[in-house]
Amino acid sequence: MYAKTVLAVLLGSGLVSAQLNTLAVRAGLKYFGTAVDERRTTTDAAYMAIVNNTAEFGSLVPENGQKWAYTEPTQNTFSYTSGDVIPNIAKANGQILRCHTLTWHSQLPNWVSSGSWTAATLTAVINTHISNVLKHYLGQCYAWDVVNEAAADDGSWRTSVFYTVLGTDYLPISFRAARAADPNAKLYYNDYNLEYNGAKTDRVYEAVTIVQNAGAPIDGVGFQGHLIVGSTPGRSALATALRRFTALNLEVAYTELDIRHSSLPASSAALVTQGNDYANVVGSCLDVAGCVGVTIWGFTDKYSWIPETFSGAVSLRLHEVE
Repeated sequence: MYAKTVLAVLLGSGLVSAQLNTLAVRAGLKYFGTAVDERRTTTDAAYMAIVNNTAEFGSLVPENGQKWAYTEPTQNTFSYTSGDVIPNIAKANGQILRCHTLTWHSQLPNWVSSGSWTAATLTAVINTHISNVLKHYLGQCYAWDVVNEAAADDGSWRTSVFYTVLGTDYLPISFRAARAADPNAKLYYNDYNLEYNGAKTDRVYEAVTIVQNAGAPIDGVGFQGHLIVGSTPGRSALATALRRFTALNLEVAYTELDIRHSSLPASSAALVTQGNDYANVVGSCLDVAGCVGVTIWGFTDKYSWIPETFSGAVSLRLHEVE
């Protein structure tokens, strides 16, 4: 709970019982939110009591249900059974909904990733998918992560079916399709490791300017914030990275924040460092005009993606859910 205590102090309260969304909004942010695992919404009452606490979380994002593999598993056959779970909860609670995600190289159905496409046919596939999904959620989403992770870790363009067939043209194609389907949602580019302001950040800056120079609409950049305890940049450096994109007249947000330990068990010193790292991330958002909010990628290790992906790693325990 140390990390939550540090965040509460940063946001103006010394009480560990303080509610993070209430404090974040009071400090000037639009929301403090969390991703929600659709699978747990009907099986874990303790988990859902926290999800439904609007003083704690003012926004929700579906962890998986709106991804292409779920929404269009076969061509031109759309399914929203999983995708509707979190939007329905957010609507019932009066929480902001961030919607996630559209054009992404991962969690694609095989018919997309292994299809034999021309530029024209893949463009039509993108347009059809985005149009159907956004019209289904029309009026519900504060923001959409339109393009996700187009840059590789080394700063090159990520290899994907979209890049292989269309080059960088798929970026403005996706954003144009999103705006045509939903005139009001904020349209985001979303990626990780932007916080380090290196070659990957440079490539994402280029991606954003490609969209803008093509005359396509883009409203924001999401800094995913999948970080490591002790290796997280300081508050000032983080703010500098955010400002690169607000200088392009875009809003920014932390969209998938978690800060993992590289080994377990974590020492007491490592827990203190983790809390301070979280405070630096949230503090950088407070420092930057145009940083609208913070979303954590889950609030309990019980359902975190991290232990399945990084051996010996664990994320923030804002709450213990046994």
